[in-house]
Amino acid sequence: MSDTTAAVAAKAPAKKGGAGLNIAIGVSAVVTAIGIALWAVQISGGMVQTAMRNLDSWGLYITSFMFFVGLSAGGLIISSVPKAFGLKGFGGISKVAVMTSIAATVAAIGLVVVDMGQPFRVWELFVYSNLGSPLMWDIIVLMVYLILSCVYLWAQIAAEKGKVSHAALRVISVVALVCAVTVHSVTAWIFGLQQSHEMWHTALLAPWFVSSALVCGTGLVICAAVALRAAGYLTWEQADLVKLAKLLAVFLLVDLYFFGCDLLTEGFPAASGAEIVAMLVSGPLAPFFWGEVVLSVLAVVICVVPSLRTTPMMVAAGLFAIAAIFCKRVQLLVGGFQVPNLDYPAAMTPFTVTDWQGNMATAYQGLVYWPTPLEFGIALGVVALGFLVFFLGLKLLPLKPADEQ
Repeated sequence: MSDTTAAVAAKAPAKKGGAGLNIAIGVSAVVTAIGIALWAVQISGGMVQTAMRNLDSWGLYITSFMFFVGLSAGGLIISSVPKAFGLKGFGGISKVAVMTSIAATVAAIGLVVVDMGQPFRVWELFVYSNLGSPLMWDIIVLMVYLILSCVYLWAQIAAEKGKVSHAALRVISVVALVCAVTVHSVTAWIFGLQQSHEMWHTALLAPWFVSSALVCGTGLVICAAVALRAAGYLTWEQADLVKLAKLLAVFLLVDLYFFGCDLLTEGFPAASGAEIVAMLVSGPLAPFFWGEVVLSVLAVVICVVPSLRTTPMMVAAGLFAIAAIFCKRVQLLVGGFQVPNLDYPAAMTPFTVTDWQGNMATAYQGLVYWPTPLEFGIALGVVALGFLVFFLGLKLLPLKPADEQ
């Protein structure tokens, strides 16, 4: 057998998905089913089975929701920017990037659903909707965003077949880019417009969310593209990987700049936010604060030092960037509840305060919130749903570049 024939034979299984992809689909489906079963337990027993209480009414689900919205927005931006501005792009990963965006959006919506105590009354959100609430803005924008992502993916596939003009695809790319920025800005406004939580109430939050989306979205695209190249699913030039790594370094530096600006504003001498800086630097949230800083710096170093830009190291940089942004999300959500804004709850019971046997001072001594095993299991099931959508997209849709179909 010649080398050319052997190469074609080696790639043949991957063209139809391959056994590895089928196994990944099966494992994702099983974990998703387990998550649904645990969600049924949560619905039957009530939200009291979670660690969320009056002092901390949002937890792992909304933290992960913020994180996955960022992943989705970043993937779509990476795909749409080159087409919107007529740039060369990053090789044949455009459709894969959009597929990661769709999968992450499905997971984000799923996390909102499991956070609802009565999900079967979701129709009331629309019947009795308050259009003056950022929560309602986010629901509307997120649904539009998912639909637009699917339309954008279809347009790319149709354009390769000559059914959609390049001018039309460019228009859709611009709309997709605007929607990607909007969806993350609206998510930020859910927190940033709440004056009662000092850590959230800042005009910087929306652009900061967008920069974080670019960081983790770029990291996700790097990891996904390298994994698919290793599996023989697509051919991807190393130069394109290096370009994405350099872009990741820029996004990380911008995100760290926003972080530094926020810390300086809060912790400047005599500023009222000094306690927030202390809580992050040396308090209960210090592991997440220093985790974000260290992981971000390591990722930047890998991406800017040529000798470190090997494929495994750049994948590590992508994973570091993703983990850093998740640490940021934990800081933001838990930190917003960590600073007391109530003199006392209605009653000190296991149903209203996590550390209910003490007083309000003891309730804030450590982390006010840490997820229960049930929350971890349900969140893992929703994440598996996102992976399932992505793997099914790889198997059923022509996501390879046109010349490799």
